Amino acid sequence: MNTTSRPRTKRHRLALLALPALLALSACATPFNANVSRYQRELPAPAGQTFAVVADDPRDEGGLEFAQYASLVSAQLQKLGYVPGNPQTSDLVVRFDYGVDKGRDKVRTTGFSDPYFGGWYGPGWGGWGHPGFYGRRGWGYGWYDPFFWGGPGYQSVDVVTVYASGIDMKIDRRADGRRLFEGKAEAASTSDRLPYLVPNLVEAMFTDFPGHNGETVRISVAPEKKKR
Repeated sequence: MNTTSRPRTKRHRLALLALPALLALSACATPFNANVSRYQRELPAPAGQTFAVVADDPRDEGGLEFAQYASLVSAQLQKLGYVPGNPQTSDLVVRFDYGVDKGRDKVRTTGFSDPYFGGWYGPGWGGWGHPGFYGRRGWGYGWYDPFFWGGPGYQSVDVVTVYASGIDMKIDRRADGRRLFEGKAEAASTSDRLPYLVPNLVEAMFTDFPGHNGETVRISVAPEKKKR
């Protein structure tokens, strides 16, 4: 595992530069889109097996922020039929990580159909497990999503900051340490707020869980309905 020094913060704030038309568009007003990749091997069907969610990064263990997001993962696993336990005795150990990068500014001078949009990110994703991920491990601005700018509401935007975010989940069998599942959910959005990003990424991860081995799918999470 790469042990090079990494920033200790989960997120890096960068001023959002956008026209009023974009500022008027709530991050929760449109569906949240994520690309989800999942791999599995001998993951047991839910039959009362116990599990424990632990931090993939030891520095997060015991933190209140991590506990909040771990509870979302735990709730999803319980819905499937798994039972909460503790890391010392549980059947399954679920390792979880999350983050968002520094963001990148994009100047648009044409419509959303500009074939050169996204070139500053480079083609395809950056690698995982290397310095720079979400500002910590291997994100490296490798995101490219040609569908991100899909609405006419963006026609008047001159400058906007786009953030790459994601979660990483691994499930090991505690008895022998065998890896049973690996999954990643990744998104590009104009928000760098983890309390907004992580719940949506977790929901995307568990949509049609555990999915087909080796398949990457695009998941759209409906926005929350406004309370009257």
